[in-house]
Amino acid sequence: MVYNFTKRILDVLGSFLGIILLSPIFLIVALAIKIDSAGPVLANTPKREGKDGKLFTMYKFRSMVENAQEILQKNRKLMEEYKKHSYKIVNDPRVTSVGKFIRRFSIDELPQLINILKGDMSMVGPRAYYPFELEEQQIKYPTSRKFVKIILSSKPGVTGVWQVSGRSQINFDKRVEMDAWYVQKKSIIYDIWILLKTIPAVISGRGAI
Repeated sequence: MVYNFTKRILDVLGSFLGIILLSPIFLIVALAIKIDSAGPVLANTPKREGKDGKLFTMYKFRSMVENAQEILQKNRKLMEEYKKHSYKIVNDPRVTSVGKFIRRFSIDELPQLINILKGDMSMVGPRAYYPFELEEQQIKYPTSRKFVKIILSSKPGVTGVWQVSGRSQINFDKRVEMDAWYVQKKSIIYDIWILLKTIPAVISGRGAI
């Protein structure tokens, strides 16, 4: 399809230029993370579901302590809050000092430009979910199943319609409905509009956790 071909060309050009132009920021953030806390520069998180349910590793700068996943699994209260807020934690105690800053302005997401270049993701698309997250949320919101099926037919994006409409403040059922609507729309003009809307959303930090 013309839409998919054009979208891929724009993704490759955009991610390649982005990596080159933002390389100084990559270096500064990497150094800040290493100085601030022990652990790798990139986050070690479970794989996400991409197009057609294919699992892939999403690259993100590490914004939490090194053993964040273990802490979550062992802390019942933290796990309850994690699920209650659609797999996010308000004032997460695992987040580092540098992590708070890079998460607020979505700087931790920049390594996903590599995912775009590899073909795992797109500039604009649905959210990339953890397999367990999709399974549990579809049980909680049965009507969301039809929307999940639609969004898994597309590559996930670094940004998307729900990110520019409230980000973490939007619940799963509404989020997948918005993403499914986006997937079916198939419009390069709409993609560009979302990218332009992403800039003020990131700068304001609205809805970020």
